[in-house]
Amino acid sequence: MRTRIRNLGILAHVDAGKTTLTERFLYLTGATHRRGEVHDGTTVTDFDPQERDRGITIFSAAVSCEWAGHRLNLIDTPGHVDFADEVERALRVLDGAVAVFDAVAGVEPQSESVWRQADRHGVPRLAFVNKLDRAGADLDAAVASLRDRLGTVPLAVQLPIGREDAFTGVVDLVHLRAHQWRAGSDAYETGPVPDALVEEAVRRRHRLAETVAELHPAALEEYCADGTLSPGTLTAALHDLTLGGEAVVVLCGSAYRNRGVEPLLDAVVAYLPAPADLPPVRGERPADPAAPLTALVFKVTTTATGRLTYLRVYAGTLRKGDTVLDSTTGRTERVARILRVQADRTTETDLATAGDIVAVVGPKAARTGATLCAADAPAIRLEPPVSADPVVSVAVEARLGRDTERLAVALARLAEEDPSLGVRTDPESGQTVLSGLGELHLEVAVEKLRRAHGLDVTVGRPQVAYRETPAGAVTGLTYRHVKQDGGAGQFAVVVLDVAPLGADEDPAGRDLVFRSAVTGGRVPQEFVRAVEAGCRDALADGPLGGHPVTGVRVTLTDGATHVKDSSELAFRTAGRLALREALRKGGTTLLEPVVEVTVTAPDSAVGTVLGDLAARRGRITDSATHADTAVLTATVPLAALFGYATQLRSRTQGRAGFTTRPAGYAPAG
Repeated sequence: MRTRIRNLGILAHVDAGKTTLTERFLYLTGATHRRGEVHDGTTVTDFDPQERDRGITIFSAAVSCEWAGHRLNLIDTPGHVDFADEVERALRVLDGAVAVFDAVAGVEPQSESVWRQADRHGVPRLAFVNKLDRAGADLDAAVASLRDRLGTVPLAVQLPIGREDAFTGVVDLVHLRAHQWRAGSDAYETGPVPDALVEEAVRRRHRLAETVAELHPAALEEYCADGTLSPGTLTAALHDLTLGGEAVVVLCGSAYRNRGVEPLLDAVVAYLPAPADLPPVRGERPADPAAPLTALVFKVTTTATGRLTYLRVYAGTLRKGDTVLDSTTGRTERVARILRVQADRTTETDLATAGDIVAVVGPKAARTGATLCAADAPAIRLEPPVSADPVVSVAVEARLGRDTERLAVALARLAEEDPSLGVRTDPESGQTVLSGLGELHLEVAVEKLRRAHGLDVTVGRPQVAYRETPAGAVTGLTYRHVKQDGGAGQFAVVVLDVAPLGADEDPAGRDLVFRSAVTGGRVPQEFVRAVEAGCRDALADGPLGGHPVTGVRVTLTDGATHVKDSSELAFRTAGRLALREALRKGGTTLLEPVVEVTVTAPDSAVGTVLGDLAARRGRITDSATHADTAVLTATVPLAALFGYATQLRSRTQGRAGFTTRPAGYAPAG
């Protein structure tokens, strides 16, 4: 029997309706007794004051509810690109996800980004096409955009009843029955398919069965024998295809009007995996309460009552009062309390077992990405979530000198709670520099300093994170590192070929490609590794402006050693100094971060928008028109977008909006 737990995330582009969908889940399962609304600031998951003020999800929020005898652990994730790291940390501990798409817009830039994040983690997904009650809503167009833009095989298992304002329900193609919601009521009725839709429903059901049979061997046998698939076979095959990532089940509805949500909850239970459906972590710890404890820390927060450490328990059982080993640091930590989390509210429990997502009180030093395991079993380390590199920085100072120490403590706490934030001291100016993933990311962090920590701070103008890359190739560079100062000396000779990576090798995303072409053992293997380490050291600051260097290909072609004075340290030093000299000789090119901007504006404002993008060094890459609305896509330097939201609203009288997503680095103009 499958475990009666589902751990899932709600993923979407900003404003696609994922928080509203989460609120409907909580309401329909009885976890809440009234429907929270984003526009009223009454949602359970967007509980932070900044989220309610801005009307967007900023922080991932965990909630739980019960449906059909199953416990659903949900994480509502942000949809804004600046908070993609919150999504990354959530996906690391989830078994499945519901991706929400706007029935008018289809796949949008950030929905594509979070989909790719889920791909990297191998998270099985359902798709929910939301807002079918909107003017211009089109399920078939949305499904086509999933196929074309995401490269997936969408399997629509529902057919809408009515269009736009007349949308009243859905036809369940698996069981060929209709679910219809009465106006002004949360209840729905299940009955036969309306006569006007019978022929279309049968045709779509046949096409669904045919597609599933092509993908699923067991279903193919039944399809060949009977010419169709029974509801049981079709449901089992859809579960298998979802689990294997071979296809995506697509459902539809309107979360705001509470139509189509109950069938989606049924689909979560039927199609998304239970913890026991997934392979054992690291291939050795199954999702078994009797196995040795293995848990991953995916979030740390500080509340008025203390430090909360959020865990996903992968194996074993965690009990209140247990002492656990942080295998990342080798420290032991005591778990004083275990809490079930409902956004900003908690209830205490005595234990958590494999598959649970809980918060614990007690650990003092466990950081995001730490593995907590049984102290009396062999230590194990799980792969931590990967944080993106910051691309925007601001100088932050306390307005009052006496608050300087408080500011340092508050910034350290922010960086602990959000690993995508960086804090450093500028060596030249002595200023404290806060770095993040975007302008809004930093605005939220600074506002948190003011609200949560009561600090009056001044903030400098945002600065982007530049990179350098080789401008040309240097071949046969010979570098001799010889040092004699009494006692054992240092001797290393290396010969390097240095060149930029090709455009097809993702030069902005790969720092160094290193290989050795040395023959005859002239440089022993342990010294080759030292040369590579030295080359990586040299990438920390380039010759042009001291920026990190990326997109470098280094080939070690020859070298020489000394019988007594050669060492790994000597060759690491030689590798570092040789690459620095090669970069100075060949020169470097300055790279700046660029983003893909998608602007939605009325036709009458297109000229204004195009002119403004051109002034910001934007390059138009795509354009489309829907009714009287234009959608423009451009690649723009990130540095040119500071303050763009205010300018765009001003130039278009508030009628245009935009979204962004990272597009890597490009030569600075």
